[in-house]
Amino acid sequence: MSIVTAQQLGRFYELFEKTEITFNKQVLVATGLVSKNVYLKVLDRQWPCVVFSSSMATSRVIVTVKEPFLTALRKANNRLSLRWCFKVPEKPEPIMFFVSCHAGGFTPYDPQNQEVQLLTLDFTQRPPDDLISIIGSLLDANTNAQRRKEERIPVNQETMKKLGLETREAILTLNGAAHRGVLRDLSFGGAKVITSGVNEKAVGSTVTLRIARGEQGGELLLLGLIRRVDEVGGRKDIVLVAVEYPRDTPMSYKLLINSYISQKKAPAGSAAKAPGQEPQAAPEEGAAFPEEESAGEEGNAGEESGPRNE
Repeated sequence: MSIVTAQQLGRFYELFEKTEITFNKQVLVATGLVSKNVYLKVLDRQWPCVVFSSSMATSRVIVTVKEPFLTALRKANNRLSLRWCFKVPEKPEPIMFFVSCHAGGFTPYDPQNQEVQLLTLDFTQRPPDDLISIIGSLLDANTNAQRRKEERIPVNQETMKKLGLETREAILTLNGAAHRGVLRDLSFGGAKVITSGVNEKAVGSTVTLRIARGEQGGELLLLGLIRRVDEVGGRKDIVLVAVEYPRDTPMSYKLLINSYISQKKAPAGSAAKAPGQEPQAAPEEGAAFPEEESAGEEGNAGEESGPRNE
């Protein structure tokens, strides 16, 4: 995630204080939540729990409720703390902090096990800036993914740093064949890739786009549809492929795009053009494209799997 300023933190808290996010597998990956290091602290004891959802004002956690836990909670007058732990790429060590809470009530979570309960926690004060930054960044990315879906980011040396990309190289996989290429631009709704070995017959075909974010960021795998194939500079061996994402993209991708988009003001007037409506691109100097190479079985678009119900 990009660095969040004090002004952005204030805006996040004002806009999203009571907006809840569910910690499904995409959110787990995008936030870097270290679930095994999350727990409730009641008096001087620790109790394991699983974060189900959270806003900047409340959290809901799954906890096994037995008599020792209830006894400790009564002694503490329903006051307790929720300990968070996140692994973020910008820092070498996980960040950890406590949020002071008041137990708001229990709801059965597992019909087969009455001891497993969903506990609502009401924050007793504004949470630490780290939690506001993490939750606010996700909600801001979701908002901009709808409002600024077709706003395009040219991929060059300057924007690569802001996007957290180490290279412009990408791989399009079409019908089992991998085509190496160079990213031309990105948006919440699609991408353009300069590559070879793809022709107009591929328009309408399903394709996967692989984007590398370096060792810490890992790899993004996006499912899309080819909407347009244009020759570049009159050369038939090099083409510009416009890809449109037909469904919701991974949360990590939204954060990547939002890290750049959020630093710019939304354009006034009309929205940007859709992926297949862009004029023909000018030729790129120094771009070389190898022949097609066979690819293994295409992976599923989205994030790495993680523990949590959607």
